[in-house]
Amino acid sequence: MRGDEEWGSIPALVRSAAERYGDAEAVVEGRTRISYAELGARVERAAAACLAYGVAPGDRVAVWAPNTLDWIVSALGAVSSGAVLVPLNTRFKGTEAADVLRRSRARLLFVTGTFLGTSYVASLRRAAGEGDGRGPLPGLPSLEQVVVLSDDAPADFRTWKDFLAGGDRVAGAAVRARADAVEPSRPSDIVYTSGTTGRPKGAVITHAQSLRAYEVWSDLAGLRGDDRYLIVNPFFHTFGYKAGILACLMRGATMIPQPVFDVDTVLANIAAERVSVLPGPPALHQALLDHASRDAHDLSALRLVVTGAAVVPLRLVERLRGELGVDTVLTAYGLSEASGIVTMCRRGDDPAVIASTSGRAIPGTRVRVDAPAGSPGEVLVSGFNVMAGYFEDDAATAEVLGADGWLRTGDVGVLDAAGNLRITDRIKDMFIVGGFNAYPAEIEQALGLHPAVADVAVIGVPDARLGEVGKAYVVRRPGAVLTADDLIAWARREMANYKVPRTVEFVGELPRNASGKVVKGELRARR
Repeated sequence: MRGDEEWGSIPALVRSAAERYGDAEAVVEGRTRISYAELGARVERAAAACLAYGVAPGDRVAVWAPNTLDWIVSALGAVSSGAVLVPLNTRFKGTEAADVLRRSRARLLFVTGTFLGTSYVASLRRAAGEGDGRGPLPGLPSLEQVVVLSDDAPADFRTWKDFLAGGDRVAGAAVRARADAVEPSRPSDIVYTSGTTGRPKGAVITHAQSLRAYEVWSDLAGLRGDDRYLIVNPFFHTFGYKAGILACLMRGATMIPQPVFDVDTVLANIAAERVSVLPGPPALHQALLDHASRDAHDLSALRLVVTGAAVVPLRLVERLRGELGVDTVLTAYGLSEASGIVTMCRRGDDPAVIASTSGRAIPGTRVRVDAPAGSPGEVLVSGFNVMAGYFEDDAATAEVLGADGWLRTGDVGVLDAAGNLRITDRIKDMFIVGGFNAYPAEIEQALGLHPAVADVAVIGVPDARLGEVGKAYVVRRPGAVLTADDLIAWARREMANYKVPRTVEFVGELPRNASGKVVKGELRARR
């Protein structure tokens, strides 16, 4: 069994990829095409800038930006300087992003300029522009530098170009020495994921865990050096970053980042770039298959699809294979607390197994269900992929991670005789909107801040396009004249779009049990 040291670190992977794959195309972004050697040089320059601006080993560095070449370079540069990466969800509002930045005590933030019509800088200023700190955002006293990934930035922030130039005074030997000092057993990233309390918790994962997990993923998926990988899964998500960027670095595949899921752009990219690999949630592939102009695009290069995050209809697997000629369609299951991967189907599995289960435990891990054989129960995981714990939150860690090393996932599933896992429910009441986890408790807390809302409960309901969406049951305050449209519009201003309930039903009271907890089973029965 290989120990942590043998798996190495992410900085070592970046340098190895630059040396092994050299002139091979690493990243394609519009007209920009860079080789692995060029990517390695850009990452080293970003790492030098991190050193120049005082980033120390173990410091947290956040990235709040969509899938771009700059995300790849800034994130890998930060990690190569010894920092711990904190990816921020691009769907966060300013208050949500500020909360994670505050609790992670990030010292440096890379942020996009304007994305989807929203100024992330302005949003963050509104949320953290006042406070006791002296940095660029007084409400975030630990944050010393904000770098805008564009050519323009406010006076107290830095542009990406200026930030990189600041590293030119740092010797290459010093940059490489810092990268070489990164220990595989040290944290590589902290991914914040909400729980039933609605308070985001940061899952701490090490370099060795990340590299081992996605070496396994690459093997099981059959990722190759000649693959061209359209990365639509967001980089802020464990899967987008690790099954995308890290896996490509391991194999020498070409990364084609796509900032927004738009089916027309997906079709155009697959055809123009001869894309062969397209992981993503079922909603992505369903939209691709159903698009009116699908047949006008050459999709013949597509050979590998990995999906999951929701129930996968057998018909979807059959259509991907039959209509698009995709050789390999696999399903998988994971969570941030387990490095993003727990189970996975194998190439050669029957289509019915792929559609009805999430496959078997990956090598080096174990999965069990806290129930008699064949019965549903909570899914538990142990193995190298399980997080060290939640960042600076021992109480929350103790709730899910036992002394015996078994992680309680909060998901309910059934194991068949062959060890294939079928997820049947979610203890946490979480539902999945187009591949994004939505947590009712978090949404309920936000909706409860509306002055006209006296009580609220949120559940997931089926949706033909997104799989599930939120439905809110709301008790108005006496005398309030709040409408469903009013509340939905308000919610769109206060939270990420995927969290916003699509429907609102007003009720006189919520059903509660003897202990005062909302009986969501009754609400689900009404829908």
